[in-house]
Amino acid sequence: MTPELEQLLLESGRMAPAWRGAFRAVPRGAFLPDVIWPFSAGEASTPVDRRTEYEAWAQWAEENVPLTVQHDDGAPTGPGVYTSSSSMPSIVAAMLRDLDVEPGMRALEIGTGTGWNAGLLSCRLGDRAVTTVEVDEVLADQARARLAAAGFAPTVVVGDGLAGHAPGAPYDRVIATAGVRSIPPAWIAQTRPGGVIVAPWGTDYSRQDAIARLVVGDDGTAGGRLTGPAEFMKARSHRRKWPVHEEYVTDWPGAVTGSDLTLDEVFDPAYGGTGLLLGLLVDACTHTVHEGTAWLYGITDRSWAAAVAESPEVRVHQSGPRRLWDEVETAYRWWLDRGRPEVDRFGLTVDADGQRVWLDSPDTPITRVALK
Repeated sequence: MTPELEQLLLESGRMAPAWRGAFRAVPRGAFLPDVIWPFSAGEASTPVDRRTEYEAWAQWAEENVPLTVQHDDGAPTGPGVYTSSSSMPSIVAAMLRDLDVEPGMRALEIGTGTGWNAGLLSCRLGDRAVTTVEVDEVLADQARARLAAAGFAPTVVVGDGLAGHAPGAPYDRVIATAGVRSIPPAWIAQTRPGGVIVAPWGTDYSRQDAIARLVVGDDGTAGGRLTGPAEFMKARSHRRKWPVHEEYVTDWPGAVTGSDLTLDEVFDPAYGGTGLLLGLLVDACTHTVHEGTAWLYGITDRSWAAAVAESPEVRVHQSGPRRLWDEVETAYRWWLDRGRPEVDRFGLTVDADGQRVWLDSPDTPITRVALK
C-alpha cells in the first residue's frame, strides 16, 4: 500500500489507526500469484505477469483495485468467470475496521483466498488466534505457503466455510470474504454472545452487496447495520445459475406499458448502491442491462420484464405471474419517498425465522416477500 493510499484511508475513516502497522508489515504483493487480472470498469481485464512485467505487476499490487487471481474455480478451460480475487485495500481495511478486534480475541475467516486477510489478522492477533477456511484446496495450499513465507502460521482449513469451523469455536469475531445471500446459522452458533460477524451480504437482484456488521445475542440471534456498499464474488453454494433468456421470453411482446422513469435512474450505471437497495424490496428477481434494455427475470417463476429506453420515456414489456417492472418501480418510488436513504441506514436481523431487513431501527422492518 502506498503512503498516499494509507493516508487517504486513515483520513476517510475506512482504516482504523490500530490497523496501520499490520498493513505496513503485511504487504498485499506478498500474497499475489504471478499472474493477476486488474479490474477495469467497463472493459475486459488484461492479465499482468510478474515474470515478464514486474514493474506493472508491482504497481497494480499497490493500487486500490480488486485483482482477480482465479477463473472458473481453477479449471484449465471454461467461460472465464472470475472465481477468486484479492479485494481492493479500501474494502479490506473497512471490513477489518468493522470487525473491531482486540488482543486476546479469536477470529474465524471464511474464504482464505490469497491469504492476505489471514496474514493481517495474524499480525494483529497472533497465529494461534486465527482460523481461516477455504473451499478450494489449491487456493488453500497456496495461501498456506504464502503465509509461511511471510512468517505466519494460522490454522488453514480446507472445507465449506458456510459451515464455519466448529472445532475452533467459539470465536469472538467472524469475517467472510465471499458474498452470501443469507447468513449461515453456523456462523452465529460458533460466535460468542457479544461477538461480531462481518460479511458481504446481498440479494438475487444484482451483484451489488453491502457489508453487514452483526452482533450476536445471548439468544442465538444476530443483528446490526449495513455499513456500506461492496461487490464480492459469491460463495460457491450461493451462486445462481443465470436465467436462460429464451426459456423466459416465449410470448414477446407481452403486456406493453410506459414509464416516466429512466434506466439510468433505476439501474444506476454509476454504482451508487441502487441495485442493492432495490434488491432489499424486490424478492426473487434478478436483472441485467444490455444495449439500452433492462431485463428482469423471476427466480421462482417464469415472470419477465423488459424496460426499453426510448427518450424521453421507457417502454415496458411484462409477462408472467408477476409484473416485475411494476415491483421495481414501486420499490424505487418507495426509496425516493423516504429521501433516498443510503445503505448505512439499513440493517439486518437474523433469527430462527429467517432474515429481516429494516430501515433505521429493527422496530421498522421494510416490507418484502420473506427473505430465504
